[in-house]
Amino acid sequence: MSSTPSTAGIVAAGAYLPAHRLPRSTFGGPKATGTRAVAGHDEDTTSLGVEAARRALTGYSGPPVGQLLFATSVPAYADKTNATTVHAALGLPVTCPADDMVGAVRGGVAAIRAAARAADGGTPSMAVVADIRTGLPGSADERTGGDGAAALLFSTEGPFLAEPVGQGSATAEFLDRWRVPGELHSRVWEERFGETAYVPLAEAALADALKSADAGLQDVDHLIVTGTHPRAVATTARTCGVDPARLVDDRSAALGVTGAAHPALLLIDVLERARPGELIALLVLADGADCLLFRAGRDLPAHRPLPPVAAQLDGTPVAYEDFLVWRGMLRREPPRRPDPDRPAAPPALRSADWKFGFTASRCQECGTRHLPPARVCLRCHAVDRMTAETLAEVRGTVTTFAVDHLAFSIAPPVVAAVVDLDGGGRLQCQLTDCDPDAVGVGDRVELTFRRLYTTTDGVHNYFWKARPLRNEED
Repeated sequence: MSSTPSTAGIVAAGAYLPAHRLPRSTFGGPKATGTRAVAGHDEDTTSLGVEAARRALTGYSGPPVGQLLFATSVPAYADKTNATTVHAALGLPVTCPADDMVGAVRGGVAAIRAAARAADGGTPSMAVVADIRTGLPGSADERTGGDGAAALLFSTEGPFLAEPVGQGSATAEFLDRWRVPGELHSRVWEERFGETAYVPLAEAALADALKSADAGLQDVDHLIVTGTHPRAVATTARTCGVDPARLVDDRSAALGVTGAAHPALLLIDVLERARPGELIALLVLADGADCLLFRAGRDLPAHRPLPPVAAQLDGTPVAYEDFLVWRGMLRREPPRRPDPDRPAAPPALRSADWKFGFTASRCQECGTRHLPPARVCLRCHAVDRMTAETLAEVRGTVTTFAVDHLAFSIAPPVVAAVVDLDGGGRLQCQLTDCDPDAVGVGDRVELTFRRLYTTTDGVHNYFWKARPLRNEED
């Protein structure tokens, strides 16, 4: 821990919650209220992270991102860097390093701390955190977990949403939660043991952070306490000495606990309503305890993250059977069509700007937009007179569509559509997060980065889909 004041702050932030919700009444039992957030069949932690980072960078006009850190407890790939896919989807400079901090829930707060430290050294750094929490059918993890992502960009050049003012940590080795490689679910020790281990560490980390900021419990305006051990979190929140009125709703009733992503999600949630100058304490219980202190920036009211976490709490109910299929817990009869071919690496590399960054081209002679990008204009036949144009944030209109019950998908039917993009260009793609019976010509859509499918040998085929635009003003 350093006592040197930080010169960096949070300059951009974005939160992404998937569209689906699983009612806890599905599981039964005495605590069967509320819902949990559920990532769609075409979402993984990488695609969730891309969506959160896109929202953070929307409207951002500061220095380019100079470092990307991606944290998750369930990476889409092992032995391959997942952050490079996020990097490509965001169109970051080739000189920007992209690194993973994966495998454990604590990696989420570690990525935030590392990004803040790197930015303090002069490199604008983004922490992208995402998680998909899965447990065995009927388990507490299945009931109380949740899926989501968040992104925080730190820089020394404001305006600042919040500035780090202190931190504290307490680390101990004890067996509370673990998962060996290859397993889909975690194992958890008896609850009372975890509570006994965590609470003293949490109190020590909080006291250490306050001491580093020359502050006391009475100075904390918003206290966030989160972790994957509900009993320890509840006890810490009750006994830490902070006024209960200043405790932050952890949103677990609507979302569940989103693992590595939850600390950043809750911090963004607080930034959506905090007032300039207020002190925010983020206390995270995971293999020890970490406490980060932030002071809400004076420029916060004009730069609050959009869309707000509160506006994303509701979602579309999903059937339990579908949830189990999406998580690989239940095998469903697939459409009787051949499995899709594995995407080849060489052409994927050659078309990376299009495949991951959704970068098209526009003819400098006649203004025609080409999707995918082309060297020769289809209208005026000019050669090599193209300007690259990234279209990920461009919206469009459905001009025709088909509902295909035979195409390969783990969540049939596939809704294929032709979308006319605003400003020119036509895209043939899949629709996602939609009701096939409610799709219509003229529907407004926006683009979203998704996993089209995963081949039998484990290759994820990422590309862009379109989803219904809920509100044209969002």
